[in-house]
Amino acid sequence: MRLLRRFGTGLAVAVAGLALASVLAIGVLRWLDPPTSAFMLRHWVAATWAGEPRPRLYHEWVPAAAIPPAMALAAVAAEDQRFPDHAGFDLVQLRKAWADYRAGKRLRGASTISQQTAKNLFLWPGQDLPRKVLEAWLTLWLELLWPKERILEVYLNIAQFGPETFGVGAASWRFFDRPAAALTPAQAARLAAVLPNPVHYRVEAPSARVERRTHWISRQMRQLGGSAYLRGIWPAAAGR
Repeated sequence: MRLLRRFGTGLAVAVAGLALASVLAIGVLRWLDPPTSAFMLRHWVAATWAGEPRPRLYHEWVPAAAIPPAMALAAVAAEDQRFPDHAGFDLVQLRKAWADYRAGKRLRGASTISQQTAKNLFLWPGQDLPRKVLEAWLTLWLELLWPKERILEVYLNIAQFGPETFGVGAASWRFFDRPAAALTPAQAARLAAVLPNPVHYRVEAPSARVERRTHWISRQMRQLGGSAYLRGIWPAAAGR
Protein backbone atom coordinates (compact mmCIF):
# COMPACT_ATOMS: atom_id res chain seq x y z
CA MET A 1 0.00 0.00 0.00
CA ARG A 2 2.85 2.34 0.88
CA LEU A 3 4.51 1.60 -2.46
CA LEU A 4 1.26 2.42 -4.25
CA ARG A 5 0.98 5.73 -2.40
CA ARG A 6 4.56 6.60 -3.30
CA PHE A 7 3.89 5.79 -6.93
CA GLY A 8 0.77 7.97 -6.89
CA THR A 9 2.67 10.82 -5.26
CA GLY A 10 5.51 10.53 -7.74
CA LEU A 11 3.10 10.48 -10.67
CA ALA A 12 1.26 13.54 -9.36
CA VAL A 13 4.55 15.43 -8.94
CA ALA A 14 5.65 14.47 -12.46
CA VAL A 15 2.35 15.60 -13.98
CA ALA A 16 2.46 18.85 -12.00
CA GLY A 17 6.03 19.48 -13.15
CA LEU A 18 5.13 18.79 -16.77
CA ALA A 19 2.12 21.09 -16.50
CA LEU A 20 4.24 23.88 -15.00
CA ALA A 21 6.90 23.52 -17.70
CA SER A 22 4.23 23.54 -20.41
CA VAL A 23 2.53 26.63 -18.99
CA LEU A 24 5.82 28.50 -18.71
CA ALA A 25 7.05 27.59 -22.20
CA ILE A 26 3.75 28.17 -23.98
CA GLY A 27 2.78 31.16 -21.85
CA VAL A 28 5.99 33.03 -22.66
CA LEU A 29 5.57 32.35 -26.38
CA ARG A 30 2.18 34.01 -26.38
CA TRP A 31 4.08 37.32 -26.47
CA LEU A 32 7.62 36.32 -27.46
CA ASP A 33 8.02 35.31 -31.11
CA PRO A 34 9.85 31.97 -31.29
CA PRO A 35 13.10 32.44 -33.24
CA THR A 36 12.98 28.84 -34.47
CA SER A 37 11.08 25.57 -34.00
CA ALA A 38 11.87 21.94 -33.27
CA PHE A 39 11.35 21.07 -36.94
CA MET A 40 13.64 23.88 -38.11
CA LEU A 41 16.34 22.87 -35.64
CA ARG A 42 16.07 19.25 -36.75
CA HIS A 43 16.43 20.30 -40.41
CA TRP A 44 19.41 22.57 -39.67
CA VAL A 45 21.23 19.93 -37.64
CA ALA A 46 20.67 17.28 -40.32
CA ALA A 47 21.88 19.61 -43.08
CA THR A 48 24.92 20.66 -41.05
CA TRP A 49 25.78 17.05 -40.22
CA ALA A 50 25.53 16.17 -43.92
CA GLY A 51 27.90 19.03 -44.79
CA GLU A 52 25.42 20.80 -47.06
CA PRO A 53 26.50 24.29 -48.20
CA ARG A 54 24.93 27.37 -46.66
CA PRO A 55 22.25 28.64 -46.50
CA ARG A 56 20.68 25.59 -44.96
CA LEU A 57 17.44 27.19 -43.86
CA TYR A 58 15.34 30.18 -44.94
CA HIS A 59 13.11 31.75 -42.31
CA GLU A 60 11.76 35.24 -41.66
CA TRP A 61 9.23 36.09 -38.96
CA VAL A 62 6.23 38.11 -40.13
CA PRO A 63 3.70 39.47 -37.61
CA ALA A 64 0.02 38.74 -38.11
CA ALA A 65 -0.67 42.35 -39.07
CA ALA A 66 1.68 41.99 -42.06
CA ILE A 67 0.19 38.70 -43.30
CA PRO A 68 -2.81 39.28 -45.58
CA PRO A 69 -6.11 37.74 -44.44
CA ALA A 70 -6.17 35.77 -47.72
CA MET A 71 -3.06 33.86 -46.62
CA ALA A 72 -4.56 33.03 -43.24
CA LEU A 73 -7.81 31.98 -44.93
CA ALA A 74 -5.98 29.82 -47.48
CA ALA A 75 -4.25 27.90 -44.69
CA VAL A 76 -7.53 27.39 -42.84
CA ALA A 77 -9.35 26.37 -46.03
CA ALA A 78 -6.62 23.87 -46.88
CA GLU A 79 -5.80 22.40 -43.48
CA ASP A 80 -8.50 23.00 -40.90
CA GLN A 81 -11.81 24.59 -41.87
CA ARG A 82 -13.25 24.28 -38.36
CA PHE A 83 -10.29 26.11 -36.83
CA PRO A 84 -12.30 29.15 -35.67
CA ASP A 85 -14.69 26.97 -33.69
CA HIS A 86 -12.95 23.89 -32.30
CA ALA A 87 -10.95 23.66 -29.08
CA GLY A 88 -7.86 22.15 -30.67
CA PHE A 89 -9.27 18.88 -32.00
CA ASP A 90 -11.67 18.41 -34.91
CA LEU A 91 -13.92 15.64 -33.61
CA VAL A 92 -15.91 15.57 -36.85
CA GLN A 93 -12.82 14.79 -38.93
CA LEU A 94 -11.54 12.32 -36.34
CA ARG A 95 -14.80 10.37 -36.53
CA LYS A 96 -14.68 10.41 -40.34
CA ALA A 97 -11.07 9.21 -40.37
CA TRP A 98 -11.91 6.37 -37.97
CA ALA A 99 -14.98 5.36 -40.00
CA ASP A 100 -12.90 5.27 -43.19
CA TYR A 101 -10.27 3.15 -41.46
CA ARG A 102 -12.85 0.66 -40.21
CA ALA A 103 -14.23 0.47 -43.76
CA GLY A 104 -10.83 -0.72 -44.96
CA LYS A 105 -9.31 2.53 -46.15
CA ARG A 106 -5.86 3.80 -45.18
CA LEU A 107 -5.77 5.58 -41.83
CA ARG A 108 -5.47 9.28 -42.62
CA GLY A 109 -4.50 12.16 -40.43
CA ALA A 110 -7.01 14.61 -39.01
CA SER A 111 -4.62 17.04 -37.36
CA THR A 112 -5.82 20.58 -36.77
CA ILE A 113 -3.74 23.72 -37.18
CA SER A 114 -3.44 23.80 -33.38
CA GLN A 115 -2.03 20.27 -33.32
CA GLN A 116 0.36 21.00 -36.18
CA THR A 117 1.58 24.12 -34.40
CA ALA A 118 2.29 22.15 -31.22
CA LYS A 119 4.07 19.42 -33.19
CA ASN A 120 6.18 21.72 -35.37
CA LEU A 121 7.12 24.04 -32.53
CA PHE A 122 8.06 21.51 -29.85
CA LEU A 123 8.19 17.93 -31.14
CA TRP A 124 9.44 15.65 -33.92
CA PRO A 125 7.83 14.03 -37.00
CA GLY A 126 6.32 10.59 -36.85
CA GLN A 127 3.26 8.69 -35.67
CA ASP A 128 4.64 7.04 -32.53
CA LEU A 129 2.40 7.01 -29.47
CA PRO A 130 4.59 9.14 -27.15
CA ARG A 131 4.72 11.94 -29.71
CA LYS A 132 0.97 11.82 -30.29
CA VAL A 133 0.31 11.96 -26.53
CA LEU A 134 2.65 14.93 -26.11
CA GLU A 135 1.09 16.62 -29.13
CA ALA A 136 -2.39 16.32 -27.59
CA TRP A 137 -1.11 17.60 -24.23
CA LEU A 138 0.59 20.64 -25.79
CA THR A 139 -2.39 21.35 -28.02
CA LEU A 140 -4.63 21.62 -24.95
CA TRP A 141 -2.30 24.18 -23.41
CA LEU A 142 -1.98 26.14 -26.67
CA GLU A 143 -5.74 26.48 -26.86
CA LEU A 144 -5.97 27.46 -23.19
CA LEU A 145 -3.16 30.03 -23.20
CA TRP A 146 -3.16 31.49 -26.72
CA PRO A 147 -5.91 33.20 -28.70
CA LYS A 148 -6.72 31.75 -32.10
CA GLU A 149 -4.90 34.60 -33.82
CA ARG A 150 -1.64 33.73 -32.07
CA ILE A 151 -1.93 30.03 -32.92
CA LEU A 152 -2.49 30.81 -36.60
CA GLU A 153 0.25 33.47 -36.61
CA VAL A 154 2.83 31.05 -35.19
CA TYR A 155 1.67 28.26 -37.52
CA LEU A 156 2.13 30.44 -40.61
CA ASN A 157 5.60 31.43 -39.42
CA ILE A 158 6.93 27.92 -38.72
CA ALA A 159 5.14 25.74 -41.29
CA GLN A 160 7.37 24.36 -44.04
CA PHE A 161 6.52 25.60 -47.53
CA GLY A 162 9.38 24.02 -49.45
CA PRO A 163 12.88 22.57 -49.15
CA GLU A 164 14.79 24.62 -46.56
CA THR A 165 11.92 27.13 -46.46
CA PHE A 166 9.94 27.73 -43.29
CA GLY A 167 7.30 30.34 -42.69
CA VAL A 168 5.27 32.47 -45.05
CA GLY A 169 7.80 35.31 -44.88
CA ALA A 170 10.65 33.32 -46.41
CA ALA A 171 8.30 31.48 -48.80
CA SER A 172 6.84 34.66 -50.27
CA TRP A 173 10.30 36.04 -51.03
CA ARG A 174 11.73 32.77 -52.37
CA PHE A 175 8.82 31.78 -54.58
CA PHE A 176 7.13 35.10 -55.52
CA ASP A 177 9.87 37.69 -54.93
CA ARG A 178 7.67 39.82 -52.70
CA PRO A 179 6.95 40.33 -49.01
CA ALA A 180 4.18 38.36 -47.40
CA ALA A 181 2.03 41.49 -47.17
CA ALA A 182 1.91 41.65 -50.99
CA LEU A 183 0.72 38.08 -51.58
CA THR A 184 -2.37 37.77 -53.77
CA PRO A 185 -5.20 35.33 -52.93
CA ALA A 186 -4.06 33.07 -55.79
CA GLN A 187 -0.50 33.01 -54.48
CA ALA A 188 -1.76 32.34 -50.97
CA ALA A 189 -3.74 29.36 -52.28
CA ARG A 190 -0.63 28.05 -54.07
CA LEU A 191 1.41 28.24 -50.87
CA ALA A 192 -1.30 26.48 -48.88
CA ALA A 193 -1.54 23.78 -51.55
CA VAL A 194 1.91 22.39 -50.71
CA LEU A 195 1.44 22.21 -46.94
CA PRO A 196 0.61 18.47 -46.81
CA ASN A 197 4.03 17.58 -48.23
CA PRO A 198 6.26 20.60 -48.93
CA VAL A 199 9.24 18.47 -49.92
CA HIS A 200 7.45 16.69 -52.79
CA TYR A 201 4.87 19.37 -53.66
CA ARG A 202 6.64 22.41 -55.08
CA VAL A 203 5.40 26.00 -55.18
CA GLU A 204 7.86 27.07 -57.88
CA ALA A 205 7.22 24.04 -60.12
CA PRO A 206 3.67 22.89 -59.32
CA SER A 207 2.59 19.48 -60.47
CA ALA A 208 -0.86 18.84 -61.87
CA ARG A 209 -1.91 17.69 -58.40
CA VAL A 210 -0.72 20.93 -56.81
CA GLU A 211 -2.55 22.93 -59.48
CA ARG A 212 -5.77 21.01 -58.79
CA ARG A 213 -5.35 21.51 -55.06
CA THR A 214 -4.69 25.23 -55.57
CA HIS A 215 -7.96 25.63 -57.48
CA TRP A 216 -9.81 23.59 -54.83
CA ILE A 217 -8.45 25.82 -52.05
CA SER A 218 -9.48 28.95 -53.96
CA ARG A 219 -13.02 27.58 -54.28
CA GLN A 220 -13.09 26.72 -50.60
CA MET A 221 -11.97 30.24 -49.71
CA ARG A 222 -14.91 31.67 -51.64
CA GLN A 223 -17.39 29.14 -50.24
CA LEU A 224 -16.31 29.95 -46.69
CA GLY A 225 -17.29 33.56 -47.36
CA GLY A 226 -13.90 35.08 -48.01
CA SER A 227 -11.71 36.62 -45.34
CA ALA A 228 -14.75 37.58 -43.29
CA TYR A 229 -14.76 33.93 -42.21
CA LEU A 230 -11.85 34.82 -39.93
CA ARG A 231 -13.52 37.89 -38.46
CA GLY A 232 -12.49 38.26 -34.86
CA ILE A 233 -9.44 36.03 -35.07
CA TRP A 234 -7.32 37.76 -37.76
CA PRO A 235 -6.39 41.44 -38.26
CA ALA A 236 -8.54 43.25 -40.84
CA ALA A 237 -10.23 40.00 -41.87
CA ALA A 238 -13.66 41.59 -42.04
CA GLY A 239 -12.45 44.26 -44.42
CA ARG A 240 -10.87 42.12 -47.13
